[in-house]
Amino acid sequence: MDPSELNGSEAELNGNGAELNGNGAELNGNGAAEGNGGSEEALPPPPPIPPNVTPIKAEPEVKKITRVPMARRGLGTKGNKVPILTNHFKVNVNSVDGYFFHYSVALAYEDGRPVDGKGIGRKVLDRVHETYDSELAGKEFAYDGEKSLFTVGPLPRNKLEFTVVLEDVTSSRNNGNASPGSENPNDSDRKRLRRPYQSKTFQVEISFAAKIPMQAIANALRGQESENSQEALRVLDIILRQHAAKQGCLLVRQSFFHNDPKNFSDVGGGVLGCRGFHSSFRTTQSGLSLNIDVSTTMIIQPGDVANFLVANQNCRDPFSVDWAKAKRTLKNLRITVSPTNQEFKITGLSEKSCREQTFTLKQKSKDGDGEFQTTEVTVYDYFVNQRNIDLRFSADLPCINVGKPKRPTYFPVELCSLVSLQRYTKALSTLQRASLVEKSRQKPQERMSVLSNALKINKYDSEPMLRACGVSINNNFTQVEGRVLPAPKLKVGNGEDLFTRNGRWNFNNKRFVNACKVERWAVVNFSARCDVRGLIRDLIKVGESKGIIVEDPFDVFEENQQFRRAPPMVRVEKMFEEVQSKLPGPPKFLLCLLPERKNCALYGPWKRKNLSEFGVVTQCLAPQRVNDQYLTNLLLKINAKLGGLNSVLASELSPTIPMVSKLPTLILGMDVSHGSPGQSDIPSIAAVVSSRQWPSVSRYRACVRTQSPKMEMIDSLFKRVSDSEDDGIMREALLDFYVSSGKRKPDQIIIFRDGVSESQFNQVLNIELSQIIEACKFLDEKWNPKFVVIIAQKNHHTKFFQPNSPDNVQPGTVIDNKVCHPRNNDFYLCAHAGMIGTTRPTHYHVLLDEMGFSTDDLQELVHSLSYVYQRSTTAISIVAPICYAHLAATQLGQWMKFEDTSETSSSLNGAAPGGAPAVPPMPKLSESVRNSMFFC
Repeated sequence: MDPSELNGSEAELNGNGAELNGNGAELNGNGAAEGNGGSEEALPPPPPIPPNVTPIKAEPEVKKITRVPMARRGLGTKGNKVPILTNHFKVNVNSVDGYFFHYSVALAYEDGRPVDGKGIGRKVLDRVHETYDSELAGKEFAYDGEKSLFTVGPLPRNKLEFTVVLEDVTSSRNNGNASPGSENPNDSDRKRLRRPYQSKTFQVEISFAAKIPMQAIANALRGQESENSQEALRVLDIILRQHAAKQGCLLVRQSFFHNDPKNFSDVGGGVLGCRGFHSSFRTTQSGLSLNIDVSTTMIIQPGDVANFLVANQNCRDPFSVDWAKAKRTLKNLRITVSPTNQEFKITGLSEKSCREQTFTLKQKSKDGDGEFQTTEVTVYDYFVNQRNIDLRFSADLPCINVGKPKRPTYFPVELCSLVSLQRYTKALSTLQRASLVEKSRQKPQERMSVLSNALKINKYDSEPMLRACGVSINNNFTQVEGRVLPAPKLKVGNGEDLFTRNGRWNFNNKRFVNACKVERWAVVNFSARCDVRGLIRDLIKVGESKGIIVEDPFDVFEENQQFRRAPPMVRVEKMFEEVQSKLPGPPKFLLCLLPERKNCALYGPWKRKNLSEFGVVTQCLAPQRVNDQYLTNLLLKINAKLGGLNSVLASELSPTIPMVSKLPTLILGMDVSHGSPGQSDIPSIAAVVSSRQWPSVSRYRACVRTQSPKMEMIDSLFKRVSDSEDDGIMREALLDFYVSSGKRKPDQIIIFRDGVSESQFNQVLNIELSQIIEACKFLDEKWNPKFVVIIAQKNHHTKFFQPNSPDNVQPGTVIDNKVCHPRNNDFYLCAHAGMIGTTRPTHYHVLLDEMGFSTDDLQELVHSLSYVYQRSTTAISIVAPICYAHLAATQLGQWMKFEDTSETSSSLNGAAPGGAPAVPPMPKLSESVRNSMFFC
């Protein structure tokens, strides 16, 4: 099977391109434009109006304005200019007056059943290309593996039909259930064989769908993007994918992975990280470029199935495998079977062991009536006695089933071997994730040499389709001009300046700018081994040096040993009963010691109990390596949670932040986090973080809601419950801003939105922003704040390098030329110091700016907001409000996690009308912590 089919992304676009434009007009079949006489039919006259009816006058339709991303106003000039190399490679397109022709492909078996199995398409079309070269007028084509095929210039006819025969679809051999000797099964036998392996004849229909001018690429480079330009670039991407597919690569969206064990690294649990490349064509200010980057995906450990299961379940040997779990893990994986090397897809496991599982075997000789005799035989006997294959350990294990539900086909486990390059799509454990990150990171120079090499190996100049459309790719990294912005000045306690070096600073001999008091507090210890009294003593001492008065705790509550093995919810409940019975009143703060560092099961239930039910601020720690540095970092978090601030921008104290300090300005950070790919029914979590106490830009509060799984647009920004009531996120944020900023409404609202792809920019502008405006109008009809909308993207593939230096680019490096968008207002910023691996810049897209920022002021504001993150003493890679939104979503997501296990996750609170399960609402935060930085 061709690995290209493992990508989920191509199918969406493959109709005839028509579904991309939302405005019905162009949807009238794209034949009309090609001169097929698409004349409009005249409409019939309107019906006469009966005499006793007064026509109702139609209301003039209120025209909704559709907002589109703004154009760039100019380039920034501030900062120290530096040369930078980037992993964009210049592409020249020579034939601009040609056309791509788009054809749709329909595949069917001989009997007319459509081919639905993935993976066969490329093999079939390769055969069409070999067999019918003259009918195709010798044309090369690019095929996407699904339903679309593209050529440069037209094929001889608008509709072509071909019949091709593939000798070996998956297996031309008889399978294990039929008698091994009969190589040419007669008719009655043929019916028993598994169907797809039989259907070797395919009917292929290729029909004209659309014509895409290559001129569209040139237009896009001038900033005139259109549906045609997106399609034309898609064709170029498909050519590269096909090029990789021909080399036997696994394709995952725009990345491809070669089957070379040198690229594999074991991350544990039978999962390997597989290193490959991402490649995509991008329109930029300096023309078309090919963006190539190193990419990593997860694959199943190839080879022996038994070895894989032992690694996957981390058990001793195949006899200790949990086979119910194994059945779920193995379903749909592809194996080869020894000694024939046939390939199959696993459909399940046998009910009984290999020694006991029987099937009906036909004898070779016919009986007196001319019928084949059948006998019941066990799988074990058949392989050992009839096939003379020695089985070492499979006798008492289940068999692997590769048959249909009604017609199983069994193989002993030890004869089965997993095919290489099969994606692993479940969520990774914390340990696997850590291992993958460690093994896939590369220093800048190593990454550059790998990428240079990739261009050489891939031999794009030999690709006939690229040749046909006159595309050539330069082998050199594009050089751009970067600017290093000066770090913003920071202030700490006693009005002292805090100096930053290389995007980092520390609090040695410094006090927090706004230190809170830790009083009415207690410690709870969930059986963590540590000297609790010593920890408290050190915390008080370090707190004093930072200006924080830490009073003696009321008490230390040790967990009762009888509950240590109880479920997490029970342990938390019991601990709370204990705390409540002993404390005179509700505590202001609880320090919680957890027994293990990562993913402690107590964390979610504990946080929820404190923040939702009791309204108590809490700080967890796993006391393994506690020293003064650790305690200082802990106090950074505690101080922020209790309402203090550690350091602030000098410009927010003086207040002199351009535009923001002049008029009340609300800053929002918005993010939606989804369950991992394997979990389709886990609700998505929308988090909106909003600034408070203007002119501060360092204090925030968060509001978190659940919404339908995998839904990217936030749907609860404005939630009208009645004519006078709005239960949306924005109302909460706006009211808190008003109360905390001296009864002032924000005149300006700056929105930072994370994790949205380019195809959704218009939705943010037209759906989310419209909700926010509605929420404002709902509070006050006459209120018209000005908006700025900025998208921040981290998961893109543009990287920057310093020429002739082993180091990452300097913190504060901003790039807004050459590799940015030809029209839109975007820039890249590396605000942080990349300590390990290669720095990943954040790509900011300014979609709307009604405030009228200058380019420099806006870039400096974004840079400054990377310095107000209270949890660390470093500049971070993305603005703090977005980082806080991540934290809030993650923390409340932990609450939902154990909700899931307490009820059955399949039936989340019954079903909503329409059949989809109702999304369980997020438990509300208690009043007393609602406006705190509890997420720090």
